[in-house]
Amino acid sequence: MSLTSEYLDDAIRNRLEAVYVECADTSGGCGQAFEVIIVSPVFAGKNRLMRHRLVNQALREEINSIHAFTQKNYTPEEWTKLHGA
Repeated sequence: MSLTSEYLDDAIRNRLEAVYVECADTSGGCGQAFEVIIVSPVFAGKNRLMRHRLVNQALREEINSIHAFTQKNYTPEEWTKLHGA
């Protein structure tokens, strides 16, 4: 199964209530390595490990079918503070 950035973006938004997603295919277009930034209120009150586990659980099938998956997770408040918006 070859994933696309668009497919992962939609899956993340739907399964994790994400308000912002950046999804980049870092495999040169073959769909085997992705870097994602996820901004979602479901991360509130969770440490980094808990957030990663939440994402890994929500995207279990997709992650199992690719070679590399790198994620950075933020609450909307953290994202706003980080980007000064």
